[in-house]
Amino acid sequence: MTYPSTERLDLVEDLHGHPVADPYRWLEDSSDPRTAEWSGSQDLLARAWLDGLPGREALADRLRDLMRTGSVSTPVWRAGRSFFTRRDPGQDHPVVHLREADGTERVLLDVNGLDPSGATTLDAWSPSDEGTLLAYQVSVGGDERSVLFVVDVDSGERVEGPIDRCRYSPVGWLPGGEEFYYVRQLDPATLPEDERLFHRRVWRHRVGADPATDLLVHGDGLDHTYFYGLKVSPGGRWLVVNGAPGSVRRDSLWIADLHGDQELRQVVDVEAGAQCTAWVARDGRLYLHTSLDAPRFRLCATDPATPTPEHWVDVVPEQDDSVLDGAKWLDDALVVLRTRHAVSELHLHDPVTGEHRGEIPLPSTGSVHGMSTVDDERGDDVWFGYSDFVTPLSVFRYSLSRGVTELHAAAPGAVDLPEVTTQQLEYASADGTTVRMFVVSAERTPDYPRPTLLSGYGGFAVGRGPGYAATTLAWVEAGGVWVHASLRGGDEEGEQWHRAGMREHKQNVFDDFHSAAEALIRDGWTTPQQLAIMGGSNGGLLVGAALTQRPELYAAVVCSAPLLDMLRYENFLLGRLWAEEYGTAAEAEEFKWLLSYSPYHRVRPGVEYPSVLFTVFESDSRVDPNHARKMCAALQHATASDPAKHPVLIRRETEVGHAGRSVSRAAGLAVDQLTFLAHATGLNM
Repeated sequence: MTYPSTERLDLVEDLHGHPVADPYRWLEDSSDPRTAEWSGSQDLLARAWLDGLPGREALADRLRDLMRTGSVSTPVWRAGRSFFTRRDPGQDHPVVHLREADGTERVLLDVNGLDPSGATTLDAWSPSDEGTLLAYQVSVGGDERSVLFVVDVDSGERVEGPIDRCRYSPVGWLPGGEEFYYVRQLDPATLPEDERLFHRRVWRHRVGADPATDLLVHGDGLDHTYFYGLKVSPGGRWLVVNGAPGSVRRDSLWIADLHGDQELRQVVDVEAGAQCTAWVARDGRLYLHTSLDAPRFRLCATDPATPTPEHWVDVVPEQDDSVLDGAKWLDDALVVLRTRHAVSELHLHDPVTGEHRGEIPLPSTGSVHGMSTVDDERGDDVWFGYSDFVTPLSVFRYSLSRGVTELHAAAPGAVDLPEVTTQQLEYASADGTTVRMFVVSAERTPDYPRPTLLSGYGGFAVGRGPGYAATTLAWVEAGGVWVHASLRGGDEEGEQWHRAGMREHKQNVFDDFHSAAEALIRDGWTTPQQLAIMGGSNGGLLVGAALTQRPELYAAVVCSAPLLDMLRYENFLLGRLWAEEYGTAAEAEEFKWLLSYSPYHRVRPGVEYPSVLFTVFESDSRVDPNHARKMCAALQHATASDPAKHPVLIRRETEVGHAGRSVSRAAGLAVDQLTFLAHATGLNM
């Protein structure tokens, strides 16, 4: 194997007194003909290698089979009607369904039919309070630039849209279905070039009216990077808006009396340094889920007329051994979602006193995905999505009066699943901190050590609990071991766990990951020659740092949609939003944090690097693919490993973005990733 010739610039900059080389700066420009030529050459190289790997066809068939489980979402109830999504076997995207009170069911919205190519994704949907209208948002080619429409539920006719610039927009319907609140960006043509991805505002819109006549409700005068959430209370009296600049885990909160002066009054300022979301429930109280003075979160309540913190009363206080993730109000109880070391629990509390009444039985050790109740009438049922390593996303129903949890809707596809065993193991990180990891292996224990795939994320207070994944099961069924480490930087142990893995503490995340690898080797699960790692986005930064800090510890790496040049990440797409998480190279002290681990800047000539596959998506609107291009070029130039045994490759896709994609495209990506890792670690797929 011969890598394409890649020009190296003699570019060295003085940054805060440090000479910093950037020989592949030119690969940042995707419009440069040299970049296009280089990418085309890399495409040919990657496809020649990947297409020649053994086991591809069998793995593709098995992945498609394991993905045929489909999925079903937690129902949203409106006026006796149930709205939900279901993805049947063979479908690329979920379909919005309506079930009437008499049990009849029909399709409301099918993006598979709107765009048979699979490039159109359903980003969000929200029915009106009366269940007569449905607002939905779609985007094309992975760009996440959502366009909003409204359809009449009974006739199926479109009564609104397209309204563009609705990326990440919630919809808050007012009673009657004639108006709603939503979030829309300002026209980019009116903004400075470097601010055109930002400038969101909260608007009030009348269905069928020209969006140019919408009433501006909130956002002027605040930082242009603010993102907003909003909720309208049952009955339409209260509007609650929360927001934060960029991706910071600190919220501002406002509330307005829509039956009064409609003025949004601030409840909490972002400077309080706490996360805070709030809603007015059917009992008329304002509930607040917050980390203010409670890093593992608490649930408070107050009268909406006196919403500021001095009036808050703890309903469910913080606990020191679990994280409070959310709550739903029932007729005579609060259903509280907790995670204990990334595993979900549902508890019942008295809605007034907060007294603990008991725990709702769950099917097994897994993850709860969303809860819903019948909001427009009295009832004692709660529906929730559930998944674990061998249970595809399904919906369960708990009856408060009967005290019973029962299956409401199973994943629609029947699949023959492999027998596996799952464990949650503890290990010590470099500084002695106890970290946990999920380990999935064959039910009938094979001989160890075995090829092992280790993953993690470790950032932005994002955690991952047990969940169904075709890739996990295919790897384990072939005889491998699959591991996910709950690293610092996530939310598995609350906000302190997150802060222990951000900014100047980012190295803790990488140490946690290395220590997981060392524990797996020490305990006999695997060896360095059989250990693969994989991560995407911030997880791509994780594995990029891992392969440059400890190249001898890992045999193979899949690095997907990654951040890798940490000195220039703020210059591209949404990068400036992440300075709160990582720090900024504009500040001398923070520059040192970033330089100490920036993977692109830690590549050293003469090092035997493991096999590396970068996977990037040209329509990614969050992380620029130039990170992977530059890193790929740097590793191809520097590695002392035989490229025929330990190649460095970059695989790219067009018309696909950072997140949503069709099932068929997801399967194709997984085949390339898993066969690459299997070949490098000796796993026979």
